[in-house]
Amino acid sequence: MKKILFAILSLSLVSCAVEGLESTLDDNSNNTNNTNNPNNTATFTDAIPLNTGNYWTYDVVGLANTRDSLYIFGDEIVGASTYKKFKNRNNIATGFYCTSLNNNNVRKSAGKLLLTGNLSVLQGITLPAGLDFSLTDFIIFKENATNGEILSEKTGTFQQTISNFPVTIEYRLRSIGGESFTSFTSPNNDVYPNVKSTKIAVNLKITTTQTIAGFPITVNILPQQDVVVSTQYLSKNIGVVYTKTNTNFSLNAAIAAQIGLPVTTTQVQEEFLDTYNVN
Repeated sequence: MKKILFAILSLSLVSCAVEGLESTLDDNSNNTNNTNNPNNTATFTDAIPLNTGNYWTYDVVGLANTRDSLYIFGDEIVGASTYKKFKNRNNIATGFYCTSLNNNNVRKSAGKLLLTGNLSVLQGITLPAGLDFSLTDFIIFKENATNGEILSEKTGTFQQTISNFPVTIEYRLRSIGGESFTSFTSPNNDVYPNVKSTKIAVNLKITTTQTIAGFPITVNILPQQDVVVSTQYLSKNIGVVYTKTNTNFSLNAAIAAQIGLPVTTTQVQEEFLDTYNVN
């Protein structure tokens, strides 16, 4: 039970080291922002310029302070659509944002950024079989989304038996429109123009069934709640400039005592844009 709870509830807490690429990128980066490129349009979806060779590095602040890198590797054809393939150096990352895009494909269409890939294959995480985060054209950003608007969602329910507990897991992954800022100042005091936020949220409910006096009783291990909420701030023609990911959950106190977990957990991770090169 401890294994499954930690596995599910650590989507934003992968701990790896990113080496090699950062020193090369830092030496060569001049923080360019080429707004005159003919591939750019007037739409806000240029908040992530999708050109091969573009890259971004991030300082990750959380349980451990590390650095991440993300770059566009090239084109990927899936079905009838052409996407841009995102990668981390050596396929490892620490931050929620860089981890989420690693080995996944993104394209823009009608003012939206669409992601096709598999978020259940995140580096360093063993997720329980049945938690299906494979996605096709999942909207991760919409330029004219209202604050709180649901952009895309995926839900599912499955059962497992773990340590003699018959467990039912209900999950809901969704993307949500955020706020718009003429000028945005990140917590490290960097200022960016024309910023819009978007959110990714993971909602879970975990229950088990116990027989009491001959009657089956459903017991909540994890009452339904958003356990991970990650907010990305995108600046037009630059990309994601800041990400804040909150991981919060509260367990049934009696069950938590049995399996040796804290009743409540709160963790915060931040990703700050450091260097970038976009064309």
